[in-house]
Amino acid sequence: MASAEGLKEVGYFDCAGGGQIRVDGTTAYIGHMANPFGTSIVDVADPKNPKLLSHIGMPEGTHSHKVHAQGDLMVRNHELIGPGMPDDFHTGVGIYDVSDKTNPRQISTWDTVGRGVHRFDFDGRYMYFSSTVEGYRGPIMVVLDLKDPENPVEVCKWWIPGQWEAGGEEYPWGDGPEPRCHHPLRMGNRLYMSYWHHGLFILDIEDLSNPKMISSFNTGPTFPHPTHTALPLPFDIGGHRHMIVADEDVAKLRPHAPAFMWIFDITDETNPIPVSSWQVNGLDMIGEPQGMFTGCHQPSEIITSSVIPFAWFARGIRMIDIANPHAPVEVGHFEPDPQPGCDRICANDITVDDRGLIYVIDRLRGFHIVEQV
Repeated sequence: MASAEGLKEVGYFDCAGGGQIRVDGTTAYIGHMANPFGTSIVDVADPKNPKLLSHIGMPEGTHSHKVHAQGDLMVRNHELIGPGMPDDFHTGVGIYDVSDKTNPRQISTWDTVGRGVHRFDFDGRYMYFSSTVEGYRGPIMVVLDLKDPENPVEVCKWWIPGQWEAGGEEYPWGDGPEPRCHHPLRMGNRLYMSYWHHGLFILDIEDLSNPKMISSFNTGPTFPHPTHTALPLPFDIGGHRHMIVADEDVAKLRPHAPAFMWIFDITDETNPIPVSSWQVNGLDMIGEPQGMFTGCHQPSEIITSSVIPFAWFARGIRMIDIANPHAPVEVGHFEPDPQPGCDRICANDITVDDRGLIYVIDRLRGFHIVEQV
């Protein structure tokens, strides 16, 4: 049964399920989970009545479930999810001119091998992404310069020592979880990277061509969920710097209760310290195992206050106030009913626009627009 507190639905757009939603101005960009759906561009100037402007498909066995846009430039991932590579398809990145949002035009691609690009950050010029790359075992971090979008230029790579097998590095992890860069995020001259079952890393990118590791931290294997996102706060609290860390409720090392979120103190960035964690009331952090896609997934990467909107898979939107980082508290939530044909909700990604409206895309179907009340 639907439930809401402190949030009210403004609008809904029915579409195929999505992996990411981003809003630039009054345009929403949706990366869909499965082919033939690829990327949808939606007019949300009237949030009560979203309108589809255009759609770019994807071939069988692939998806483009992540997308960012700034101004007239849109970038999306090209990732293989099936057993074979379609003809005339390359994994990597697609770069588009969206000056006419009813008719997006591909400008260029950056191609790679293997599964391709998964998740990324984009600041209007540089892309920071996780990708499979020839000669490396497991996805690594790559930075791409899009100053000239028709001719993207690779700036650098970074990986955990041991991943570069073609370079003669000895792979030290045996039958354990393979290293997998998942999600780089830039703030200032730092990159904050989630590395799945290998935890999180903070990199110094003052020299973007030569990233240097500052520190790392892994809550596993004690907690068997993979690290999905490491998101630094853009402001201090009580003279301290903090980072939100979201584990993902999938691919656990062993059966376990649903994943949750952490808050780290990174005032001394050479020594990240977890100071608290938070789980939705009723989902025990250390209790009985439950099915995947129940617990934590992703915070909004747009942060404007101490109240952070989260996409919490089967529990919808959770609004978490971290004004006291040692004692986060929920101040609102939105759990819609499942859409027709779905047996549960699956809030996959969340963002906020310039008007303060909150957008959440369901992994299975549709996206909701809500406002705080």
